[in-house]
Amino acid sequence: MNQRLYTHGWDDYELIDAGDGKKLERWGKILTIRPDVQAYFKPGKPHSEWHTLAHWEFIEADKHSGVWHPLRDAAPTSWEIGYQRLRFQLELTRFKHLGLFPEQRCNWDFIAEHLPAEGRFLNLFAYTGAASCSARQTGAETLHVDSVKPLLTWAHTNMERSKLADIKWVREDALKFVERELKRGRHYDGIIMDPPAWGLGKKGEKWKLDNKLEALLEGVQGLLTPRGFLILNTYSPTIGLPEITRLAHQYFKPQHCDVRELWMQTRTGKDLYYGNVLRVIKHQHT
Repeated sequence: MNQRLYTHGWDDYELIDAGDGKKLERWGKILTIRPDVQAYFKPGKPHSEWHTLAHWEFIEADKHSGVWHPLRDAAPTSWEIGYQRLRFQLELTRFKHLGLFPEQRCNWDFIAEHLPAEGRFLNLFAYTGAASCSARQTGAETLHVDSVKPLLTWAHTNMERSKLADIKWVREDALKFVERELKRGRHYDGIIMDPPAWGLGKKGEKWKLDNKLEALLEGVQGLLTPRGFLILNTYSPTIGLPEITRLAHQYFKPQHCDVRELWMQTRTGKDLYYGNVLRVIKHQHT
């Protein structure tokens, strides 16, 4: 099986070019230059040409943060883009992100295709809620779990701008919430989790995905309905396809599991790696 799953841009998002440790992207009418360690190859176009196009460039101050440098006068620091019926608020953050991971478009589509309108959906490490909005627009009951309060506020804004309502917000550590749901006997028809390689819990406690992934998979296995699906995204340098496959097969039938690398191609023909994706579809090949 092909180990690569290619995701794609859309009208309001485009990966234009990548190389020399950076990528050039278009978000609506605004273009940004951001660092990306996976862009270790030569770009399709010289960076001097990038700078004539872009509005903002992110300059790293250290490994985890930095500042945005304006390349044009009066460039906006926040704006909105859409995907199908959904609307997303973008903002320049000191962590180089803008509030949306566009490579996840393939998972938004997967949710829309596989989640029943009468179903229940759980989004763990839910960030600004793109997957939650994708689930809610199907009609499904949707729970959105994140430990960072400003991200819950941002996700609520995206829900309202997408003209949706009644997503259930939970500020909690994802694994603790899963453990509580297991005790309550709750079940879900779809679950997505996009844990960072390292992070902070609700009370600021540090944790590392390497130490939590197995417990997370064991927990969500117990929450899925017999015909449910799971999506796991990882972007950890120490957790590759073999380890994800081993853990997935420990808790799910191998024939239900699809483990692949996530890639996107630039307009200039360069391939950029975006981590790994596990999809478990329990009603397949039974």
